[in-house]
Amino acid sequence: MLHSYPLEASPQPDLRQLLEELYRGRSLQPYRSGQAIRMLPDEILVVCRGVVQLGTLYDSGDEALLGLACPSMPFGLPLSFIRPYQALALTDVDLMRLRLVEVEQSPMLAQGIFRHLTRRLQQTEAVLAMVGYRRVEERLRHLLLLLKQEVGQPSPNGTRLSVRLTHQQLANAIGTTRVTVTRLLSQLQEEGWLIIDGNRHIVLPTHALSPNLNQG
Repeated sequence: MLHSYPLEASPQPDLRQLLEELYRGRSLQPYRSGQAIRMLPDEILVVCRGVVQLGTLYDSGDEALLGLACPSMPFGLPLSFIRPYQALALTDVDLMRLRLVEVEQSPMLAQGIFRHLTRRLQQTEAVLAMVGYRRVEERLRHLLLLLKQEVGQPSPNGTRLSVRLTHQQLANAIGTTRVTVTRLLSQLQEEGWLIIDGNRHIVLPTHALSPNLNQG
C-alpha cells in the first residue's frame, strides 16, 4: 500500500509568529540557495522562510539526505547525534538563531519548538519506512509523496513540489545512482504518475496516490 504520509493531520501553532512576538526587532539570517549553513553546538536554528536540506557524509564520501527543515521547523547540532551533520539552503532561506539558554529559559518557546520537532520525528519515521522497500521504484515514489506532503503546493495539474531536487539528491535519498533516478523519473512521467512543468518542477497529479505497491 502506498502511504500518503498525513504528517499534518492536526494543525500546529505557527512558531514563526511566536518568534516574532518574543524577539521583535531581532534580525533574521538570510542564506542563498545552495549555500552551506553554519551551525554551532549551542544554537538551535528555526526556518522562517524557505527549505533547508539536512544531511551527512558516509565514509565513502557519498552524501545522505536526512530530511528537510521547512518553515517553523527547528534544526541544529544539539538536536542530532549524527556527525558530520550538514545543513544546506535548498532554496533562499531566512533563519532565526536561538541559543540553548534562551530556549531553556522560555517555557513558551520550548513548547513551540517541541511541537514542531514532532513534525521532524514524523518525517524521519516516514524516511525510515521508505528505506524498507526493496525496489528502487517504490522508494522513489514514496520519497516523492513525502516531498508532496512537506513542500507541495496546489497547482492546476495537481500538487507541485516547490523545491527542485537534483537527480543526484534524489538518488542519495533513496540509496541508488543518478542514472537510475533519471530513468525512473522518465518512466513515471510516461506513465502519467508525475508531470514536469515548464520550470522543471515535479507535479504529482491527484491519481499519483492510486498505485498499490507491495512492501518488500
